[in-house]
Amino acid sequence: MSTNLINIRTQTLADLEKFFSEQGIERFRARQVYDWLWKKTARSFDQMTNISLKTRDVLKNYYTINAVGINSTQKSEDGTIKMSFKLFDGLIIEGVLIPSGTRMTACISSQVGCNLACKFCATGLIRYIRNLFFDEIFDQVAILAETARREYETPLTHIVYMGMGEPMLNYHNVLQSVERITSEDGMGMSPQRITVSTVGIAPMIRQLGKDKVRFKLALSLHSAVNEKRNQIIPYNLRNTLEDLIEAVKFYHQQTNTRITLEYVMLRGFNDTIADARALAEFCKNFPVKINLIQYNPVENVPYEDSGQERTEAFKDFLDRKNLVVNIRRSRGKDIDAACGQLANKINNKKS
Repeated sequence: MSTNLINIRTQTLADLEKFFSEQGIERFRARQVYDWLWKKTARSFDQMTNISLKTRDVLKNYYTINAVGINSTQKSEDGTIKMSFKLFDGLIIEGVLIPSGTRMTACISSQVGCNLACKFCATGLIRYIRNLFFDEIFDQVAILAETARREYETPLTHIVYMGMGEPMLNYHNVLQSVERITSEDGMGMSPQRITVSTVGIAPMIRQLGKDKVRFKLALSLHSAVNEKRNQIIPYNLRNTLEDLIEAVKFYHQQTNTRITLEYVMLRGFNDTIADARALAEFCKNFPVKINLIQYNPVENVPYEDSGQERTEAFKDFLDRKNLVVNIRRSRGKDIDAACGQLANKINNKKS
């Protein structure tokens, strides 16, 4: 027998049934194990209490669970909880639980680091190391859901892929994680309660349309002027606003869903009435909802938040264009858990 253990969460139910048959164990045990992994979100074989010790030992001889563990936990004055998670190879990522009225939202990561280097984002300041596997993304949701029940006695209601990394550069694992989260033999969450955010990888937005995904899409726009967007989002140099417009048009045609535009307000940079006018022109291309986001300070980054007066003036202009606009206030800023702050204190070292 090989000493290389297989990550059991890469196995289908049919794979496990075949394995149990080969081991002379009742096939129905495969379904029990599968349910433990995906419905009950077990992260160790010892949690599988209706599986005999002998059978668990057999599993341990052939398989492993590359489970995500909790490295540290911080709780904000506003109730936001930030967790750093330790991966099986020792790398660290972060996720956030955000309570807001009746909503309980998990903000999760899709990569260790990020290679897009957006100039206002803490994650963009650290190097990209690797993509997360689909089961690592799944574990973040499971742990934050457990935390919501324990800390607030309420279930998780929403998931946003807005943590560390660019989800569209980890397309397969992100979609596979959504499948496990929404599947009837997984967590069973509605895809309409899941939002995947992208800085705007046009070919992958088109692929979302081809795949006719059922979750929601958010576009981190931050400027509707190419020259300005180039300065804060270097990827825009190779993937312009015109590219994005065509990709999102196709996505909308295929899915018939409205996208959300995320727009971080940066004082004196993207918050003038001229910027609002450019944004309104951009929004003529497809149905949108706009979230104006308070900028949160990042060490060694020169930008400042626009402040209430400038943000309200920006919103008023868009309101007069009959656009749907919300102002999103920061949550968890005191523990570096707010938008754009994740990984502010992380120093991953690739072994």
